[in-house]
Amino acid sequence: MKVLVIGSGAREHALCRSLSLDPAVTSLYCAPGNAGIAEIAELRQVDAMNAGAVADLAAELGADLVVVGPEGPLVAGCADAVRARGIACFGPSGTAARLEGSKAFAKEVMAAAGVPTARSYVCTTPDEVDAALDAFGPPYVVKDDGLAAGKGVVVTGDLAEAREHAASCERVVIEEFLDGPEVSLFAITDGTTSVALQPAQDFKRVGDDDAGPNTGGMGAYSPLTWAPDGLVDDLMATVVKPTVDEMRRRGTPFSGVLFVGLALTSRGPRVIEFNCRFGDPETQVVLARLQTPLASVLNASATGRLGDLEPLRWRDGAAVTVVVAAANYPATPRTGDPIGGLADAASVPDAYVMHAGTRRAEDGVVLSSGGRVLSVTATGDTLAAARDRAYEAVSRIRLAGSHHRTDIAARAVKGEISV
Repeated sequence: MKVLVIGSGAREHALCRSLSLDPAVTSLYCAPGNAGIAEIAELRQVDAMNAGAVADLAAELGADLVVVGPEGPLVAGCADAVRARGIACFGPSGTAARLEGSKAFAKEVMAAAGVPTARSYVCTTPDEVDAALDAFGPPYVVKDDGLAAGKGVVVTGDLAEAREHAASCERVVIEEFLDGPEVSLFAITDGTTSVALQPAQDFKRVGDDDAGPNTGGMGAYSPLTWAPDGLVDDLMATVVKPTVDEMRRRGTPFSGVLFVGLALTSRGPRVIEFNCRFGDPETQVVLARLQTPLASVLNASATGRLGDLEPLRWRDGAAVTVVVAAANYPATPRTGDPIGGLADAASVPDAYVMHAGTRRAEDGVVLSSGGRVLSVTATGDTLAAARDRAYEAVSRIRLAGSHHRTDIAARAVKGEISV
């Protein structure tokens, strides 16, 4: 099977790594990719937001399966263009991808499907914003209605900050704050049948103890040993199935991965958001534990045969990912700094480095090229062992001005998380 992956981040690196280990994959391409992906896949240049160019590339390569990683190309109709050329594509149509492309649309679908979520208001004027903020009170949750690369959400007790963020957006969703630990669940679906991957927990704030602004994600771990028994089955029945059924009822079936971000509140699970693609950094830890060959799962979704797939198999143990970010991230990051110690980091047992914001200079040196530069993933028999290995590998990386959280999975290891 010839597989083409679209994207250039750590999520796509994790997908390519898993696909490269699948014996069914005979050729693996990634466009545009990055310095790390280049070591396991053949890179091609393409404007991922140009759906026609992506479809042309897939046809030129004779791809059997195209996997679209980022949300932007999906919302722009990349999967539609690929499928129009008769090529199987993993990812929702542009219309179905509105589940991530518009927070207001996602709320509308959840209401129609009876999915439990936070109460919310859609606001377009300052008066509407003030009324919504007053109705809910602090902490204020203000979400840009459109795509914002995981950084369009402000959660704050400062009314002025909440108003400022709302004023910077054309349309916002303001909702009640949800208490309780957060969970990320990926559900693979072909529009009818859905299969759950194992849940993970990620860390959005830039600093330890959830200090500072939101980011695209600073780390993650899996499994969630503290999660209630039967949680995944419950979420598939009350969130995923009703949502997939509602999308099909509307004539816009959703196929690909439905990423459910939710909080386990005192009133039960409540959906925070939907994404139409694999999440980063949760993908790194979830795929690190998936034993079933990935290509068979993605292809079954893309071809409507998910119901024929055997139950997924999982490796024992745990996985932890720690993100290494560039100086000044999540504000405008400093780029162009050389990265050292990559081989040393990869030599830590059961640890490996995923590239996100990197590029290779003409002299072969790997340079930073984005905000979240690297994602270091490690596995172990226990969560504590996986965490120790991940941080040992991080300690060997040299990138001037870089920073990372030091508390990824710490509370889970100490048994301090409860529902």
